[in-house]
Order: sequence, then structure tokens, then C-alpha cells
Amino acid sequence: MSTTDHNILASDQARRLIQFIRSEIPLAKAMDLQLGAYDGDMLSLRAPLPPNVNDKGCAFGGSLVSLMTLSGWALVEMALRRQGLDCDVFVAESGVRYLAPLWQDFCSEARLAEEASWITFFATLAARGRARINVECVVPGADAQPAATLSARFVAKRRDRTATA
Repeated sequence: MSTTDHNILASDQARRLIQFIRSEIPLAKAMDLQLGAYDGDMLSLRAPLPPNVNDKGCAFGGSLVSLMTLSGWALVEMALRRQGLDCDVFVAESGVRYLAPLWQDFCSEARLAEEASWITFFATLAARGRARINVECVVPGADAQPAATLSARFVAKRRDRTATA
């Protein structure tokens, strides 16, 4: 498969994941969450200002943290899906910083934290059936400086297909 074909496939998988998020998480639909970009290392989500505005006319902090959390979750979920793994993914802990108000549409860019490794994550998941990974998210501001940041630890737990209901 060529690099171009691989990128098209990854983008299509990311679009399907965003459709899933919008259909299963009412908040994501209400925020009008959209896929920004996905390249395997970074996943960005976008949101327009009007449904995410606060009483001051700028972006609501809850929308910012929601978009960052969803972009981090989606980055981990995409990595699992690309490996053909069926896992539940959840945010175990996170810390957010609000640095500047936003008066326009905004996006969140999610990447692995500097010390994180997909190789270690997948090896741990294979050995233990669950693994955790640190993700860093940023909402760029109007001046290209961060308007908000989120550091989060996501956990993936392999689904037990043999369990009976």
C-alpha cells in the first residue's frame, strides 16, 4: 500500500470514528465537533464558536476541555483500531490549563506525550489486557500560543469477547 493510499485509509477511518463520536456522545453533536486532521501521530478536532460560547462571548471552558479530552481519546482509539484491537478507552486522569480566551472557532491537537510510546503501550496491552498512555492536547490561540492545554492519561482495556451477558 502506498503512503497516499495509507493516508486516505487513515483519514477515512478517522472520519468514521468522528461520526461514531457524534452519534454516541450527544455533547459532541451539540458542540458540532468535526475532524480537523489525522496523520497517525496527531489528531485534531474542530468546533465552531457559536454552540460553544459562554456568557462573555468567548469559548466556554467546558467546551475547550471537552474538545481536548475527545481529541486525546480519539487519538488512542484510532491507534487501537488501526491495530485491529477492540478495547474500551477511557480517560483516567487529566489536568487542564486555560491560558487565554478564544473569540473564534477553535481546534484541539492531540499527540502522545514526549515520554509516551505506542510500542510500550501495545506490548503492555498484549501482556496484561490493559495499558495506559499519556497524551498532550493543545488548543492554539489566535496568536499561535496555546489558549488551553490538557495533559491526560488514557487507559485501554481489552474487551472480553467470551463473557456472557
